[in-house]
Amino acid sequence: MKQLLRFAWLEAQCCLFAALFFLGLALVRVLPLPIDPADALLVWSLAVTLLLWLVHWETGREVAVIVGFHLVGLALELFKVRQGSWSYPDLGVASIGGVPLYSGFMYAAVGSYVCQAWRRFDLRITGYRARTTAAVAVLVYLNFFTSHLIGDLRLLLAAALLAATWRTWVHFTVGRHRYAMPLALSFVLIGFFLWAAENAATFLRAWQYPSQESVWTMVHAAKLGSWSLLVVVSIVLVAAVKAYEGRLYGDPRNLSVLRAGPTPPRVWVLFPVRRVAPATD
Repeated sequence: MKQLLRFAWLEAQCCLFAALFFLGLALVRVLPLPIDPADALLVWSLAVTLLLWLVHWETGREVAVIVGFHLVGLALELFKVRQGSWSYPDLGVASIGGVPLYSGFMYAAVGSYVCQAWRRFDLRITGYRARTTAAVAVLVYLNFFTSHLIGDLRLLLAAALLAATWRTWVHFTVGRHRYAMPLALSFVLIGFFLWAAENAATFLRAWQYPSQESVWTMVHAAKLGSWSLLVVVSIVLVAAVKAYEGRLYGDPRNLSVLRAGPTPPRVWVLFPVRRVAPATD
């Protein structure tokens, strides 16, 4: 139970950017504002990004990753809105092509979470085939565009992702212990919570699907798969930044963070993980 609480506390810290974004989304809905809610949310998101950098919650390189995610997400939003996949009830002045500029920060929140998790959980990835996984990530991102032209290939890409990440493990620290879990499973878990966050965001009218225009309904469960695949893009981008920082990921021989000794048996904590070895405080 203590380990579970420690894990939850670290997760909460990793989600600070996303939590503040949702706080801003709620405030612009209930407070009387002199500007459009979409513009107010953009100002809020920019202020949050600046504040987290000034207090050293996010490093300069992590802010650069957040900006990168903003641009990647904004490009996807421009295309999807034009195709009628979803729409925004509020646009404000700061918008382009029917997409308010704050929308990119929803993707930036995902990037912030991955960066924070990498640092706070001291993540290491073993068995990581960087080029193969990156190639699948590119195809996943392109499929969000080409699905309107040549059909949806999510199932094939999911199978390709499983093949690319077979025997790829992500190692993380909780308290004094190291654990490991399949990288593909982490995609599914993060995708589930992103789907839950999407339901909350559409309820607060951050955007809406055609089926939600007259009355709010839950987002279809099929979107869970889309989010799980989109997480792959997040992991690949952040992994590239971490490799640039000089910290090796994906090399099974570089496991200095793991202590010598016998490997304890596989255990279950909410999901299948492998308890590797205790670490010092």
